[in-house]
Amino acid sequence: MGIKIYKPTSPGRRNMSGPDFSEITRSKPEKSLLRPLKGTGGRNNQGRTTARFRGGGHKRRYRVIDFTRDKDGVPAEVLSIEYDPNRTCRIALLEYADGEKRYVLAPEGLRVGQRISNGPDAEPRVGNCLPLQRVPLGLFAHNIELQPGKGAQLVRSAGAAAQVSAREGEYVHVILPSGEIRQLPGACRCTIGRLSNSDHQNVKLGKAGRVRWMGHRPHVSGNAQNPASHPMGGGEGHRAGGRHPCSPKGLLAKGGKTRRGKRYSDRFIVRRRKK
Repeated sequence: MGIKIYKPTSPGRRNMSGPDFSEITRSKPEKSLLRPLKGTGGRNNQGRTTARFRGGGHKRRYRVIDFTRDKDGVPAEVLSIEYDPNRTCRIALLEYADGEKRYVLAPEGLRVGQRISNGPDAEPRVGNCLPLQRVPLGLFAHNIELQPGKGAQLVRSAGAAAQVSAREGEYVHVILPSGEIRQLPGACRCTIGRLSNSDHQNVKLGKAGRVRWMGHRPHVSGNAQNPASHPMGGGEGHRAGGRHPCSPKGLLAKGGKTRRGKRYSDRFIVRRRKK
């Protein structure tokens, strides 16, 4: 796993880099685990734009990922490490002893042919999934549940890992990648190890067209638009806006509080990521 630097054969190639895909062992995905993925172009069910500057992009198919890891007591073998266009980390194709195949997020160090398992009796080794209360303190984990049985919601991007720091009754303290310390039920499941493709953050796209392939359209600032199109538009020349930065609907964009009240899960935050 590393970064590939391209030769400057054109202006767009000059500052371009990308992953070398050295860890990928299979180029075609498992057909039974593919689903169609329809793009929205940032529109809602009425056809109105609710998320600006989205659209286009390469056609993709969704890979069904097993975020619950609920197949306990059945060992699985890693068949391949694959690329997933819908996420930043790599995915691994597992085949369980009963013949069922599932995709999971691939941690660093996972190899083809390796055997992994799920459940409370699983060993705390890379790729194994077990409850937080069974994980030794100080160990790194990913793919963490917020509620037991709901499926993993935390720590799912490339190179990410959380550290199990303490136990307090039925709860476990976890240091998340943002620096936040959160209290989670000990029955919540996690997968041991750090997620793969940690060099993802070092990739340089190099040209605007490569951003378009990802489904992002050109971004136009508010003060460059007409006053009918944006609250910050108009004026003689490009003025600073004349008001606090905001969205086309007038919602404050910088510094303004947008959360409504406290959320139920806030009570489980031991230390916030922001001081």
